[in-house]
Order: sequence, then C-alpha cells, then structure tokens
Amino acid sequence: MTMTSKRDPYPFPKLESDDNFVGARQSQMHPYTVPTHLAQGEDPWNRLNHKATLSSQRREAFYYDPQAPSDSLDFVLKSTYDHHDRFLYDKPKTLTQPETVGLPHGRILKNRIKYVPPPFDPMDPPLRRCDADKKEPVHSNKGGAIESHHSAATNQGYSRKHDGGFYSI
Repeated sequence: MTMTSKRDPYPFPKLESDDNFVGARQSQMHPYTVPTHLAQGEDPWNRLNHKATLSSQRREAFYYDPQAPSDSLDFVLKSTYDHHDRFLYDKPKTLTQPETVGLPHGRILKNRIKYVPPPFDPMDPPLRRCDADKKEPVHSNKGGAIESHHSAATNQGYSRKHDGGFYSI
C-alpha cells in the first residue's frame, strides 16, 4: 500500500490573484444606492439630458441655419478671400471662412457666454454732474427740514406762544 503525501509542495501563502498578492483592496467607487431608471430622473443626469448642446441641436431634423452655406458656391462666396487684394492665392487660403480667422460673423459656435466688461469700474464709478436751470438759495426750506413751532434758541427747544404760554402737543 502506497501512501500519498498530504504535504503541499508550493510555498505558503499562495499568491494566486491580485487580491492575494497585494491584499484586499477597497473599491474607489461606492456602489450605487438608487436604481438606474430612477437615477436618470435626478440631477446631474436629468439636467444634462434635457439641455441640448449646439451640436445636438444642429443634428435635429427641423434645425435650419440661414447663415450656413447651402452649397460650394455659397461656401466660396462667404470666404474671406478677396481676389482684388490677394490675387492667385492657393486654394486652402481662398476657402478660409470668417469664423476661422476670428472676424465677426454673427453665428454662435460654442456654448460659451461672452464676457461683456462693465462700462466702468464699480469700485471707481464716474462722477455724475447735474445742472439746475436756476440757482436756488441754500437756506430755502424746499424739501428740507419740517417746519415746526419749536425753536432751538429757547427753553430746550420749546418756544412760547404769543401770549406767553407754552405750545402743547
């Protein structure tokens, strides 16, 4: 009777996979808590799905751009090439469009808001100058203090009546 050895000829521990070799790794991304069909109705996916980009708008069947060239003749006519100034240029330079060069063309090419600088620095606004038709005296009481029977000159701001008594409120 032959006896088989139960000894493992390979060294301990067995390095069989990445988890055994490196050790247990933690997942970088936590498992999703909401099912996919419900998560697609929430932000940011829902917001991104319902806002069309310029590229996706242009792929729609009902999209029409009146400024886009309809054929090769329109494409050549809308180019920046002027044969009076640049005679006998090579073909790639004759087909350069105003959008490529950076000239004003009236089309929106990217979903970017153009920054318009304010007309003046808000920390240093310009002085406003008002001209009056006629010069009013400085001591006039139009729109100034409310007239009252009290006078600051006598009796702690209270003055007397003509008959000598005090005014009552």
